[in-house]
Amino acid sequence: MRIVIAEDSVLLRAGLIKLLETSGFEVADASGDADGLLAAVEKHRPDAVITDVRMPPGYSDEGVRAALVIRRQWPDVAVLLLSQYVEERYAADLLAANTSGVGYLLKDRVADVSSFLAALRRVAAGGTALDPEVVAQLLVRRQNDPLESLTPREREVLALMAEGRSNSGIAEGLVVSESAVAKHINNIFAKLGLVGGANADHRRVLAVLRFLEGGS
Repeated sequence: MRIVIAEDSVLLRAGLIKLLETSGFEVADASGDADGLLAAVEKHRPDAVITDVRMPPGYSDEGVRAALVIRRQWPDVAVLLLSQYVEERYAADLLAANTSGVGYLLKDRVADVSSFLAALRRVAAGGTALDPEVVAQLLVRRQNDPLESLTPREREVLALMAEGRSNSGIAEGLVVSESAVAKHINNIFAKLGLVGGANADHRRVLAVLRFLEGGS
């Protein structure tokens, strides 16, 4: 798997390169700014991009804007955003642009190497990976929207779906059977109006997108 990295911190950039290369990935290029990221993607056409949210020159949302360009011009390139702080609107922006191959993690998650690499592989394979802290904040600020029709257990299942967990991963996390998880997911689809017209994987992503957008 070929990866392009964009991170202005020299230490973190070097650490990511070493981590990925020792884990069997090929780092095609690494840049310290958004312009370098876009040039590297155009040149190498990697399987996935790992990019910081805030980079030179303005240290605002340069990485996000570059990621949106990548999703538009090279939709087959997966994007994993890394952020110092929880800013869930960036995940919503990316999912609104393309509902597959998207991840948003806090930089602290890189220290949990196995989970970080699993998230990267999941995103590169076309899935989603949202940081648990992002999911937690979304749950706290949900009021007066269609998601309130979900039961507490269904909300737990949807939160784990938003983190990119499979049915078996959700079952393990909640200590329930996979058949119970499947039932909860079908109930979620029904309550959010996602019955029919799309396959199960696509409906999962649509449910997560509805979760991020507050059901609007």
